[in-house]
Amino acid sequence: MRKSNTYILQEIAKSLDEIPDEVVDAILDALTEARKVFIYGAGRSGLAGKFFAVRLVQLGLDVHFVGDMTTPIVAKGDVIIIVSNTGETMSASQTANICRRLGCFVVGVTSESDSKLAHASNLLVYIPQVCNGDKKEHAPLGTLFEDAAVIFFDSLVPPLMEKLGQEESDMRQRHAIWV
Repeated sequence: MRKSNTYILQEIAKSLDEIPDEVVDAILDALTEARKVFIYGAGRSGLAGKFFAVRLVQLGLDVHFVGDMTTPIVAKGDVIIIVSNTGETMSASQTANICRRLGCFVVGVTSESDSKLAHASNLLVYIPQVCNGDKKEHAPLGTLFEDAAVIFFDSLVPPLMEKLGQEESDMRQRHAIWV
C-alpha cells in the first residue's frame, strides 16, 4: 500500500505542475463571471466533478450537475466544466458541442490533449498522464487522472474564495446540514 500511495502522490504532483498558470487564471475568471455553472462527467470522472460542484455551491455560485432531474437549460453566459479522462466519452464530447453551440464557455478537463473533448472546449485543462506504463499496478485504469482532477479542483477553491470575497465561515453557512 505504501508504494502505491507514494507513487500516486508523486505522479499527481508531476501532472498538476504541468498545468500553466494562464489556464488556472482563465478558469478562475470564467467561474467568477459565470451566470450559472454546469458540471458533467461520467463514472468516476463525474464523481470528481461532483466534489467540485459541492465546493462551488458552498462558495455561493449557482451550480448544477448535468443529468440531474432539476438541472435547468444551459444558456449563453454559462460555464460548463466537462471531466473525461480520455476525452472521447461520447456523452462528454456531445455535451461540449451542444453547450458551445448555445454560447456557453466550455472547460474540458482531460488527459488527452488531442481528444474530441479537447477540440470542443473553449478552455482545455490538460492533466497529463506522466506515469510510467510499467507502474500501472499502483494506479489502475483512470486512478491518476481522477485523483489529480479532484486535487486540481480543490486547489482552485482558495483563489476562488479570494476572488469572490468569501471566508470559510461564509462557506460553512452553505454547508449541507441534514438533520
